[in-house]
Amino acid sequence: MTTQAADGAEFIAAPSGTHLYTRFCAALARFCLRLGVAGMCLLIVAVLYQVVGRYIFNDTPTWAESGAVLLVLYVTMLGMAVGVRDAGHIGLESFLVLAPEKVRLVMERLIHVLVFVFGGVMAWQCGVLAHSVWSYNIPTLGISEAFKYIPPAIAGVLVALFSLEHLIALARGEEVEPSWH
Repeated sequence: MTTQAADGAEFIAAPSGTHLYTRFCAALARFCLRLGVAGMCLLIVAVLYQVVGRYIFNDTPTWAESGAVLLVLYVTMLGMAVGVRDAGHIGLESFLVLAPEKVRLVMERLIHVLVFVFGGVMAWQCGVLAHSVWSYNIPTLGISEAFKYIPPAIAGVLVALFSLEHLIALARGEEVEPSWH
C-alpha cells in the first residue's frame, strides 16, 4: 500500500496494525536477509577463486577455504535467526493445529518462551567463547578466532528479539508477517 506525503513523495505505508517493535524486527530481518545474500555472493567468489587457483594456476590461496567456512557460518546464523522470525524453523507446533484453541495458545507461548531462552543462552555463551579466544588468530586469515563465535552470538540476540516479537503478537492476538512482505 503506497501513500503520498504532503510534499508529493510516495512511500510505503505500514499496515494499520503494525507496531513500532514489529516494524523494527521486520526491518532487522530484511537487513539480515540482505547480508545473507551478500555473504552468499562473497562465498561463491571465494570458492570460485579457490577452485581457479587450485586447478588452473596450481596455486591454492590459503585464505579461501577458511574464509569460505567463516562466510558459511555468518550466512547460516543470519538465516537461522530470520527463520525463527518467519516461522520457518522446525514446526514445533505441528500437532497443535489439532488441539483446542486455549491449549494451542498456551503451547505456542511456551514454545516462544523456550526459543527466547535458547537465544539468550546462545548469545551469552557464544559471547563468552568469543571473549575467551579473542587473543588467538586464525592463521590463514590473520583475524581473531573470536570471529567464529560472533555470528552465533549475534544470531542468539536476534532469535531472542524475534521470539519476543512472537510473544507480543500472541498477546495482541496478531500474526507476525514474514520479512519478505
